[in-house]
Amino acid sequence: MPLPFLTADRAFDAADDVALPYDDRDLWRRPYRPGPWRVGVAALMLLLASFVLFAAVIIAAAGSPSSAGVVFGIAAVVVACALRLLRMGAWVSAHGVRQVSFFSTRTVAWQQVAGVRTVQQPVRWLGLPRTVQGQALLLARQGRTGESLPPLLTTHNFDFLTRDGAFNRAADAVEAWADEYRRR
Repeated sequence: MPLPFLTADRAFDAADDVALPYDDRDLWRRPYRPGPWRVGVAALMLLLASFVLFAAVIIAAAGSPSSAGVVFGIAAVVVACALRLLRMGAWVSAHGVRQVSFFSTRTVAWQQVAGVRTVQQPVRWLGLPRTVQGQALLLARQGRTGESLPPLLTTHNFDFLTRDGAFNRAADAVEAWADEYRRR
């Protein structure tokens, strides 16, 4: 069974000399692979959901349909949270850059982007309140001096913790998309 999300990443890794290796640039895509922390947490959540679903089947077989429905609902919420966790991150297309967080999605068109740069600053460790010194990829919007956007990528988030090379490649890819489409 082909896994298209892995094939696109292999095309990106194989084409180091091409900044934007994708044929259809109108599709939203993440220019990096999800990190092991993100995938591990999502896998544990799906494992928990499988146990909850098994419990719901046992409850339904025991003859309490209303309780089974509640437990099925809990399992559905856990699966939805795991899928949303896997969707989180920075996504790019010819239309702009999209930052997907757990509860919200922010899209900025390339025409509104003044610049994309990597800076050394305190960043949140795995999204927790604790901050450590690291690198962040920041997006500057045109005409918005007082508005501060959260970093698109950091070296200490779920995708790039202990993967500095992957952070550098992802930051370079987002900067390449910005350079290509801000000119248009």
